[in-house]
Amino acid sequence: MEYLHTMVRVADIDASLDFYCGALGLEEMSRYENEGGRFTLVFLAAPGDATRARADQAPMVELTYNWPVEGEDNEIYTGGRNFGHLAYRVDDIYAACERLQAKGVIINRPPRDGHMAFVRSPDGISIELLQRGDNLPPKAPWKDMESVGVW
Repeated sequence: MEYLHTMVRVADIDASLDFYCGALGLEEMSRYENEGGRFTLVFLAAPGDATRARADQAPMVELTYNWPVEGEDNEIYTGGRNFGHLAYRVDDIYAACERLQAKGVIINRPPRDGHMAFVRSPDGISIELLQRGDNLPPKAPWKDMESVGVW
């Protein structure tokens, strides 16, 4: 058995790609538009996994965008189909959080311990960031930040 991908339903493909690619730093590996089924699939990989993703089509995140019915708003997905969170290992937890914060992403659970942080996508999907290797020494402003919202 091997891990292939995690599918996340999204209500706004542009806002989701801005978050996952523009802020979080994932790379688009492929895109599939199905006119008959009225959906778009976008497969994303972390930069450190891009070579494996191209070769093995894994590990990736699949964003599934179901096209709205003409004249109606698209469905908003809530906790009825939740699954927990996506997790990514980062080289520098503080730099990752600074980059996300600069892009307007709220750090729901700051990396107070130099090891772990949580943010949320525009669709409310929790994203866990974990420090590669040993925890970084606690430092300001992160060590004193309170958690915000839920993750």
